Amino acid sequence: MEFETYSLGELYDVASGLSKSAKEFGNGGTPFVSFKTVFNNYFLPDEIKDVANATEKEQEKCSVRMGDVFLTRTSETMHELGMSSVALKDYPTATFNGFTKRLRMKSDCQVKVYPRYIGYYLRSREFRNQIDAMALLSTRASLNNEMIGRLTIRVPDYEIQKKIAAVLGSLDDKIELNNAINKNLEAQAKTIFEKELCLFDDVPEGWVKSNLIGIADYLNGLAMQKYRPKEGEQGLPVLKIKELRQGICDANSEFCSPSIMPKYIVEDGDVVFSWSGSLLVDFWCGGKCGLNQHLFKVTSAKFEKWFYYAWTNYHLEKFAAIAADMATTMGHIKRGELEKAEVLIPTTEEYHRIGSLLAPIYDLVISNRVENRKLAELRDSLLPKLMSGEIEL
Repeated sequence: MEFETYSLGELYDVASGLSKSAKEFGNGGTPFVSFKTVFNNYFLPDEIKDVANATEKEQEKCSVRMGDVFLTRTSETMHELGMSSVALKDYPTATFNGFTKRLRMKSDCQVKVYPRYIGYYLRSREFRNQIDAMALLSTRASLNNEMIGRLTIRVPDYEIQKKIAAVLGSLDDKIELNNAINKNLEAQAKTIFEKELCLFDDVPEGWVKSNLIGIADYLNGLAMQKYRPKEGEQGLPVLKIKELRQGICDANSEFCSPSIMPKYIVEDGDVVFSWSGSLLVDFWCGGKCGLNQHLFKVTSAKFEKWFYYAWTNYHLEKFAAIAADMATTMGHIKRGELEKAEVLIPTTEEYHRIGSLLAPIYDLVISNRVENRKLAELRDSLLPKLMSGEIEL
């Protein structure tokens, strides 16, 4: 496969975004492409959740069009620097963040590049190596317009670009389909849980009042810096709040010894609750790892996963309100709050009936998430081989 090499400066005009403060993101206004949006997505999502107030002049200067490429220009780690995302449609009123750079195809450019191919190429190790090398030459982890213009890309024939993007895109399309299915399933589960277990004026006959501590064990993790891999051991990734929030361990995740006590090892499908910092309870589907402090691994010898997950999730909003009232973080929500969080335990017959409705839903959510992780791993293993020509189409 033959490639042509171009500098980004030959193909694109580079522009800076809006310098808006974080508190302006949620104050209404226009859709706002933030650092985290670019970092977390190969391609800009159809619905941009962040917003920022922007004047008409700012909207015109910092617009987002189909084919625009975004690079994170600054970061605390080299891994975050130069992460990319591509717009696959026009966003009529959207603006973008000052921590990113926008690359827009030059009006007189005669080179044909396929946006989805560029999206994948800029996430490839081949391109990332350039970013890493450039960061080492910089006094701080930041990219200016001139530096971005010197970065190079290799592109094959336009039709080959489309075929490569189609192979990788088919995996991402399946991931997005699974995400959409899970969003619907989780909404169904929430409705069923509240209808079957919460919407009562009086406790039904035979049902028992309890609390979260009464139905599940909340195991706090270890200070994993004390449990590093020993010589000759292949370490386990450490599950921290960051990993729980993003759903996977990544290149920046720390490692711990695999010889830690088994109860501190987390497997796919385990329920994990972050009680410090970011408030979140979720099914972990990111593979085997070690549980760090500030996270609870939730289990029960009495009740099934659907039951203690749903009740823990049900009380999150109340926990958040407690933290807000105390003007503090979740680090100050203690086990005492779990004891105060009321739970209704139905009769055995009702427990099994409700479980027959909810357990299959949660099992499918977990299955889809594990499949997504494996699809992403396949995509990421194919990507460098397709981009380098090691695999011929």
